[in-house]
Amino acid sequence: MAQGATVSSSRSGDIAVLTVDNPPVNTITAAVRADLSAALSLLEQQLQSPRPPAPQPPRAVLLQCAGKTFFSGADIGEFHGPPKEAEYRTLFARLEALPVPVVAAMHGTVLGGGLEIALACHYRLAASDARLGLPEVTLGIIPGAGGTQRLPRLIGVEQSLDLILSAKPVSAQQALEIGFIDAVIEGELAAGALAYTRELLSQGKGVRPTGDRSVDPASASEPALARLRERARRDFPNREAPLTAIEAVQASVSLPLAEGLAFEERLVNRAKATAESRGAVHMFFAERESRRVRDLPAGATARAVRTAGIVGSGTMGGGIAMCFANVGLPVTVLDADAGALTRGLQTISRNYDSMLKRGRIDAAEKARRLGLIRGALDYAELGQADVIIEAVFENMDLKRRIFTALDQAAKPGAVLASNTSTLDVTEIARATSRPQDVIGMHFFAPANVMPLLEVVRTELTSPDTVQTVMELSKPLRKTPVLSRICYGFIGNRMMEGYAREAERMVLEGATPRQVDAVLEKWGMAMGILAVFDMAGIDVGVNVHKANAARYPPDPTYYQADFALVEAGRLGQKNGKGYYRYVPGDRMRHEDPEAIEILKRRARQLDVAPQTHAEQEILERCLYPLINEGFRILEERVAQRASDIDVVWCAGYGFPRYRGGPMFYAETVGLATILDGLERYRQRFGELHWRPAALLVELERRHKSIAAWEREQAP
Repeated sequence: MAQGATVSSSRSGDIAVLTVDNPPVNTITAAVRADLSAALSLLEQQLQSPRPPAPQPPRAVLLQCAGKTFFSGADIGEFHGPPKEAEYRTLFARLEALPVPVVAAMHGTVLGGGLEIALACHYRLAASDARLGLPEVTLGIIPGAGGTQRLPRLIGVEQSLDLILSAKPVSAQQALEIGFIDAVIEGELAAGALAYTRELLSQGKGVRPTGDRSVDPASASEPALARLRERARRDFPNREAPLTAIEAVQASVSLPLAEGLAFEERLVNRAKATAESRGAVHMFFAERESRRVRDLPAGATARAVRTAGIVGSGTMGGGIAMCFANVGLPVTVLDADAGALTRGLQTISRNYDSMLKRGRIDAAEKARRLGLIRGALDYAELGQADVIIEAVFENMDLKRRIFTALDQAAKPGAVLASNTSTLDVTEIARATSRPQDVIGMHFFAPANVMPLLEVVRTELTSPDTVQTVMELSKPLRKTPVLSRICYGFIGNRMMEGYAREAERMVLEGATPRQVDAVLEKWGMAMGILAVFDMAGIDVGVNVHKANAARYPPDPTYYQADFALVEAGRLGQKNGKGYYRYVPGDRMRHEDPEAIEILKRRARQLDVAPQTHAEQEILERCLYPLINEGFRILEERVAQRASDIDVVWCAGYGFPRYRGGPMFYAETVGLATILDGLERYRQRFGELHWRPAALLVELERRHKSIAAWEREQAP
């Protein structure tokens, strides 16, 4: 048996078996490519000149991977270095050119380059639980290792683009039905793949190079391509990669494989240079990095979390409980009111009913998850929980009373967490005799869906507690970002200026739809005024009333919200807010009544009417948000600029392809941001528009954020 660092070669009778083992997910790194190349060289020698006493050459080759998955994809770390496509093209061509059948046996999550290497094999098998896809457009690029040229030779242009533009993996059975794999293997994959390969040989089946096939021109009809282009523009606004993918796949109809691969390479390298690709790749690495806490001592260890408790059975508490139950962790939901507890548990059950109806879970899974959630009315029933999360409304006195009770009921070493979105966790911790065990765990609504988890540590929080929560985020399938104490932490603190200007502009005469449409066209998942309607305008009003002393002396500050709530307009919950809503229809309808209320409040405040170009709306919302991000970075509230980007992309609907607010600022240019802030400062005054000191410093020194961060490193 020949052996490389990541590739082993063995024989099973007359079948050569190449097994790749590159933990954790068999990424096709440079080392894997080198070892595969060496293994292919040995095979090529055996197949070209078999001489006794050398063993008989193999009659087939089986390519498989050890571990939990077949190749998971290309090495994304190479995206911004010298182009590597030629290496993939050469390696895959050698596989395809072998004079004996080459069979790929796939399992796990087979994505991008992992699927593309299989397309270069002659036959493709998949375990029954495998999932296969080409998600490259979500990274602002296109399949660059042959996917746009080989896949349409198997299933045609239209079906190939359906798979590429969806960017979502399909099941093994779906892949079989679509036609790009040959069989689904039930049971043990290695044994099934060997049996399948032996059957091929017994039937006299030979090589079947994908590249020798032609693409059916009928699968690239102009009506189909027009539909796909419209879909690309609709599903991926402001992005070029999906349209580039269409261009590449369409070329497979007329170009032979070698020319098509060269054309694909030119297009993918063009895509890599775009801002959308750089932004999306930045976010990929930013989310990995956000899990790393820079200053934890080497001895910090996470405590085991096997059971959880939630205080509060409302929307947030129920959603957090589902997070635990969804991953098999038992959770007790406590409420002081029996009626509220019953309603909360019923809401959880209805949420699972909704998932059941949509086919996301079956009845057995619903029953299993519900069986992990139990209700309680007495704090003593939380006594064995490893982590307890308080999820009641934002009132410091109430939270302090709850933590005093938890201090008495919780076992030693339990993590006591608050889901607060604004309040000082240090003050909450001081209500206990164990402040070292207290931390903030700020989930985002709906908690069972949104990926972001702001982890808020105080100066009293122990390293073990921080480590426990950061590691707990993995099984909960959350993206954690660590924050230090400040009002609003990272996300909500930055929200203040963003939303302030949106509200000010509707007082100045812009319609809610005009403001939201500009933000959504630019890429925000939802306009900010529509967000307020969805969350409940009164929620924000109550927060601002409770924290009035924290806000600047501006009589117009958030007065659009106040005016609407005073008129009984709370948002979607009662069918009227910035927009009007019809029962059973969550479409946003413009409402003259709301506009008149806003105009009336503007007259009371002497806010002069103005007109608003799209660029002004965009700048007035985004520039304060970015400016506050620089203050947060300078104050060390966030560990790193990329953490701020993760918060806004994972929790607030900032477009990933723009890389988050801090990355976007450098894309636009710090000078542009600073000039804009100065322009609005001259127009509106110093109160809201003073540039952050760090922004001014970086622009004066012509220094990037990354360079500044390197200077700050201990």
